[in-house]
Amino acid sequence: MFREFREFIKRGDVIDLAVAVIIAAAFGKIITTLVDGVIMPPIGMLLGDVDFSGLFINLSDKARPASLAAAKADGVPVIAYGQLINDIITFLIVAFVIFLIVRYVNRLKSKQATDAAPTTKDCPHCLSTIPLKATRCAECCVDLQAV
Repeated sequence: MFREFREFIKRGDVIDLAVAVIIAAAFGKIITTLVDGVIMPPIGMLLGDVDFSGLFINLSDKARPASLAAAKADGVPVIAYGQLINDIITFLIVAFVIFLIVRYVNRLKSKQATDAAPTTKDCPHCLSTIPLKATRCAECCVDLQAV
């Protein structure tokens, strides 16, 4: 079983996946900081000095707590929808950046595919696809050196 596990770990895909997960975790922290510290404060200011992370709905009959932290400290049941707004914006930014990265990589791959030298050609007589170095067509048996 240890040998199978070692072979599994040695495969390139597993290493690539591990690196991607580590980079994604670090990238997620950067995006969270960007959203919480840079994007949301101006949006909150434009909407009347609103701190989205502190928005909540009080579910109890008690008087409204002064803040979300006070509600949690007092054990008041609340729906903290402000943090959900922050998380949705964070998700949208991460999804958009991943979209841009995938789009860029796909363009690089398609450019490399078009830049690759052709390995086949068409027979001038029967128009079948044959290897570039072929001297005789496998379909119609015409001598391609004579053509």
